[in-house]
Amino acid sequence: MTQTADSRIYLDHAATTPLDPAVFEVMRPYLWFEAGNPSSVHAAGRRAREAVDTAREQVAGVLGCKHGEVIFTSGGTEADNLAVIGMALAATGRGRHIVTTAIEHHAVLLAARSLRSRDFEVTELAVDPAGRVNPDELETAVRPDTTLVSIGLANNEIGTIQDLPTLARIAHQAGARVHTDAVQAAGQLDINVDRLDVDLLSLSAHKLYGPKGVGTLYVRAGVNLERRAFGGAQERDRRAGTENVPGIVGLGEAVARAEAEREQRTAHMRSLSASLVERVTAGCSKLRVTGDPQRRLPAFAPFAFADIDAESLLIRLDLEGIAVSTGAACTSGSLEPSHVIEALGLPERFRRGSLRCTVGRGTTLDEVMRAGEAIVRQVRTLRAISASSGAV
Repeated sequence: MTQTADSRIYLDHAATTPLDPAVFEVMRPYLWFEAGNPSSVHAAGRRAREAVDTAREQVAGVLGCKHGEVIFTSGGTEADNLAVIGMALAATGRGRHIVTTAIEHHAVLLAARSLRSRDFEVTELAVDPAGRVNPDELETAVRPDTTLVSIGLANNEIGTIQDLPTLARIAHQAGARVHTDAVQAAGQLDINVDRLDVDLLSLSAHKLYGPKGVGTLYVRAGVNLERRAFGGAQERDRRAGTENVPGIVGLGEAVARAEAEREQRTAHMRSLSASLVERVTAGCSKLRVTGDPQRRLPAFAPFAFADIDAESLLIRLDLEGIAVSTGAACTSGSLEPSHVIEALGLPERFRRGSLRCTVGRGTTLDEVMRAGEAIVRQVRTLRAISASSGAV
């Protein structure tokens, strides 16, 4: 049966969110008739610059920082890359040691690993079975030559929230700067940079009902970055290239709306994800709910099923009109367990059965219950198939 967009159930908001019509309306003039370049001095250019400055103020207001500490990028990946590589290269006079974790998004993890070819040493901290970083292990890992500690505020596959203020304090006591990837956390957690005690923070608009292709990096005053893009002097000479005006306008509006509606949104999502977890765990045996049950993002309902291939489960659910993920969207084509699932130390039989369901502000209880019933039914079907073939 062919599914229409209206009949499908979308439970992959951690991968991306639909564009908020209200955000689109704010962007519309800059997509159509306000075509000025913010670097131009004529009236059209000044209007574009004013729109960019307004968005910068909106982001700074949510982060609790100065507007000059906000750099616009092409998305969360570029923000993470600029933070990790730019910070590391700018601080070689102090040292060449970086600390991160084994469960970071690849935008952080692969950026850090790339520095090994430039004689940097990278320590990747292990996590416990809930995905938490042990502060004592960070305290052991940091050294006098550690320049950067990069730890995500909340994990993008299992939703575990780190105790970032405690971890940041340890890093700062060692003299290191602290970066956090807050792409998943924004809109669900407080991302005030002073309360988190971070020096750099990455965001992405499309996780917040904003447009794709635009993000931001907060850089605390006094933190030096080596630029990664060359050309003009945009973004205080840290990120060359003509600004994506409509995208930036959308980002500012999306961030502001997400913060204003955060309490209402998170209460709604927490209730729905709890209902989904309850429905699936009641109907399925041999499963784990991954992540920290007390400190997990409200939108997340992550599972690991024993003795099934999550790729097969995803395909079957998609044919029923239900969109979920087997892990991070950027690695969903891989048949191997994700690096996050591997790091949790789950028994082997659970590692290929990881399913990430993430609800959104428009998700309904009816959709969650229908999806839960479908997950239970398809898990049982796959296990029956495996049993009949002698695979289990």
